[in-house]
Amino acid sequence: MAISRRYFFYGSLLAGAIPAIGSGNSPTLKSAGYKSPNEKLNFASIGAGGQAASNISAAAPTENIVALCDVDERRAANMFTRFDKAPKYRDFRKMLDKEDKNIDAVIVAIPDHMHATAAMWCMERGKHVYVQKPLVRTVWEARQLREAAAKYKVATQMGNQGYSNEGTRQCAEIIWNGDIGGVTEVHAWSDRPMWPQGLTEIPKEDPVPSTLDWDLWLGVAEKRPFTAAGKTEPDRNGGFFYQPFNWRGFYDFGCGALGDMACHILGAPNMALHLSHRKVVSVECIKKEGVSPFMFPKGSVLRFDFAAYGNMPALKVFWYDGLKETPKIPGVPEGEWLGDPPSAGGGGRGGRGAGAAASAPGGAPGATPAGAPAAAQGAPGGGGRGRGAFGPVGNDFRSPGRVFNWADFEALKASTTPLRFPQPDGSVFIGDKGMLTTGTYGDVTRLIPVEKMKDYRMPAPLLTRSPGHMRDFIRACKGGDPACSNFDIAAPFVEWMLLGVIALRHEGKLEYDPEKMRITNNAEAKKLLKPIFRKGWEFHTVKA
Repeated sequence: MAISRRYFFYGSLLAGAIPAIGSGNSPTLKSAGYKSPNEKLNFASIGAGGQAASNISAAAPTENIVALCDVDERRAANMFTRFDKAPKYRDFRKMLDKEDKNIDAVIVAIPDHMHATAAMWCMERGKHVYVQKPLVRTVWEARQLREAAAKYKVATQMGNQGYSNEGTRQCAEIIWNGDIGGVTEVHAWSDRPMWPQGLTEIPKEDPVPSTLDWDLWLGVAEKRPFTAAGKTEPDRNGGFFYQPFNWRGFYDFGCGALGDMACHILGAPNMALHLSHRKVVSVECIKKEGVSPFMFPKGSVLRFDFAAYGNMPALKVFWYDGLKETPKIPGVPEGEWLGDPPSAGGGGRGGRGAGAAASAPGGAPGATPAGAPAAAQGAPGGGGRGRGAFGPVGNDFRSPGRVFNWADFEALKASTTPLRFPQPDGSVFIGDKGMLTTGTYGDVTRLIPVEKMKDYRMPAPLLTRSPGHMRDFIRACKGGDPACSNFDIAAPFVEWMLLGVIALRHEGKLEYDPEKMRITNNAEAKKLLKPIFRKGWEFHTVKA
């Protein structure tokens, strides 16, 4: 068989999901449990407040929401009211046991430390799973979920929606086209954490609210007293001390700013530079501020060193978090906008996703090429809310994201009204022939200096395009192509990222042997590759 260039770069993502059980006709598929694209899936959700609410809302327009579970009734109140006929649970184990026959797919959008356990309970019951980023909290759990997805033959997706965006694919295609040469450095950065990190004392115990099941919230984690730090009202992000939002900063519950945003911001580098296929030579935290015995630091800089891959040279990836402004990258011209661009006019702060980025007409210079799918060119229904010029992208998980448009960018530069600058988030790729930058979710991919985009035409599409992250998952559940961030893709991605999470807790370089899943030069760091489960919580290991 001739191996096409398209297959070489995207591998299994281009393979169909039709099982080897016959001809693939409708009766055969139906007998194997596959659904017609027009037949609705029955969704349950583990988590109903916060991020879960967005995921539920993304599935609800076309599918059935049949059961909801949340340990925090206050946090889940809006979704519980909206889907008033769906049975409600606090314990996902009871929900899965009781509603088993009614459920096809499950959204898992709860604190990181419970992702793997909840997802495993779903998959071993034959349920498709959409699991929020960063998928899991440890490397061992990532491998377990990948093995389970293969064993139980379920559709999977990690909730890093930028992987579905047009700009992420454009970034890969520009690099594979050789337009910036061999890439030797990537710099990626974020303003996160927007929750507390670097605290050094745990407040005294407070009464557990009647609306919260604290023991279930802790789940597999070590038992400890509840505290709200004496607060009766949440902070600006909806958090008290541990929950419902601030858990991301704690070693036992989250993965810090890296776990929160790297699956988004480093998604384009992972796809374009095949980072999941490369050997990680070493990982080191080279700077950190505001350290804590039980939380991630207030700010940090990490360095990942990757070996060469194919005809791609060895690579250094730098990660910065806790930033208030975009870092100075050597070689980038002064005044160049990096990452998420600003937006024109209007009051208030420019948020993440605000910028010069309405989709351009096919064929316009600096735009999506005419051969790209209609959704990628800004066709009706392709872009979510706010697709007009400079409008912020919607959060409906159906948008292919915002793409660069020279006319919009030129208008921004010429604007006589004050620009709104978003929080600093994005990435820069440095090649031996040039540079490019992307926004938080792979948006507004462009060469730098940006003047290079004036007459630039994107390479012809090489990769398949996504209908949007949740739609992509739903399609896979119904027997279509594997979702673009299925666990065969997501687990190796988060594995190397999670090495950075471990490096934040140790001094010096960490060296890693992926064959043995072992950190070879630091015995204490090695212990963090696998979690400790509290007694009473089952995790059915798929492969030791």
